[in-house]
Amino acid sequence: MNTTLSEPATVELDLEKAGAEERVKWAVETYGEGLVMSTSFGIQAAVMLHLVTRVAPKIPVIFVDTGYLFPETYRFARDLTERLSINLKKYVPQMTAAEQETVYGKQWEQGVEGLKRYNLLNKVEPMERAVRELGAIAWLAGLRRSQASTRETLKVVQQQNKTTKIYPIIDWDNRRIHRYLTQHGLPYHPLWDHGYVSMGDWHSTSKLMDGMKEEDTRFGGVKRECGLHEATGNGDFHI
Repeated sequence: MNTTLSEPATVELDLEKAGAEERVKWAVETYGEGLVMSTSFGIQAAVMLHLVTRVAPKIPVIFVDTGYLFPETYRFARDLTERLSINLKKYVPQMTAAEQETVYGKQWEQGVEGLKRYNLLNKVEPMERAVRELGAIAWLAGLRRSQASTRETLKVVQQQNKTTKIYPIIDWDNRRIHRYLTQHGLPYHPLWDHGYVSMGDWHSTSKLMDGMKEEDTRFGGVKRECGLHEATGNGDFHI
């Protein structure tokens, strides 16, 4: 593993100036087999999947399936996995959707605390299990600063407990995303054409309506982050 850019200040300085592909190459060279990436097969997921697999075709791609995804998401995931020959690693919650609803009810209707429990069960725990079982020490993710106020100050590289996270397209806007998809003949998620700009579970994802920001389309605007990319109450991050 190459550790020549191990000092955080040096890493941030160099990678802030680098392009997305350079950031991916740096991550691959630095972390080798300890590097994974995640995807939710969201609206613009094809960008990261194409960008990263061109550099690292065999990288493990973690997909957390909550059991509440739109039918279109499952079809989109199948099509992109086949098209890009993705080394997909699918993880599911330890409690099924039916069991959770029996024990807890519809958690997404139970305010912030209900959403926190829902996200821990359906997203955070499966992701933590994936990172542990795959022996990951670094994680590529497609977060962008323009997506939400909670992401505006993110750096290219972030330490999240024992895992290093790298965001290759952190500084891309929607126009640049569209240009990349068009240039490479890649599709948006099918529900993009129906007014969706962000994609999650069917019960807590809505179309973008007049007067709304992108972050308002998730969890009724109550909570933007699902827990995978946010700090705990102690200032630490999950994973």
